Amino acid sequence: MRNILAGSLFFLFACGGGDSGGDSAAGSDAAAVAPLGSGSISGVVNFAGDAPSNPVLDMSEEAVCAVKHQGEIRDPIHVINDGRLANVFIRITAGLPDGPFPAAVGSVALDQDGCLYNPRVVGIVVGQDLVFTNSDSLQHNIKAVPTNNRGFNVSQPRAGMTTTKTFAVAEIMVPLECSVHSWMHAYVGVVEHPYFATSGGDGSFTINGLPAGTYTLEAWHETLGTQTAEVTVAADGAASIEFDYGA
Repeated sequence: MRNILAGSLFFLFACGGGDSGGDSAAGSDAAAVAPLGSGSISGVVNFAGDAPSNPVLDMSEEAVCAVKHQGEIRDPIHVINDGRLANVFIRITAGLPDGPFPAAVGSVALDQDGCLYNPRVVGIVVGQDLVFTNSDSLQHNIKAVPTNNRGFNVSQPRAGMTTTKTFAVAEIMVPLECSVHSWMHAYVGVVEHPYFATSGGDGSFTINGLPAGTYTLEAWHETLGTQTAEVTVAADGAASIEFDYGA
């Protein structure tokens, strides 16, 4: 891991989100929060070596989903582009001032499309709405199997259905399954504060709205495990960091 200080000024947009609730209309997939400061941490998650082979998915009995994919369909466990790793959940685990933290606003969206969860990894703040949508013209079943929170098992038999849930306590990570399609998996990081991010398709991530200080970050991947690193943010400044995974 490399830890480099930079000198830019960032302003805050952050994502967040949430235990049990009822059906509601889907909201946005990001939540704006008021900043504790104007510093930020940006970085990338690297992957060195040969990419692990993702399992082939057989959707031959689900033509509605199969037509939404091109070529061979694989389980997106390891999403690696040009040596950068996606779907890594990064959160601050130490260094933040004592709460209360800014409240997350809005909801986080998780779609079931092409018989896959999208996105595969999301983060939410305790108590924030997580809105599930079925975008396939067939039945899906959302099964949460947490350790610390209350689980749920919700059927969505028709396209366009939405279900909203929240989580009562922090938990890293809450696994999601579909009882109808055994290959469907997703993971929810439930955090007490909104200072987290998930690496995108290019492996990049940003956590905004931070006061000056030294922070411990944890990076989590569903098969490649966790890593930790420290980074120092100057007042009104930006810090950069890289996490390095390998085959």
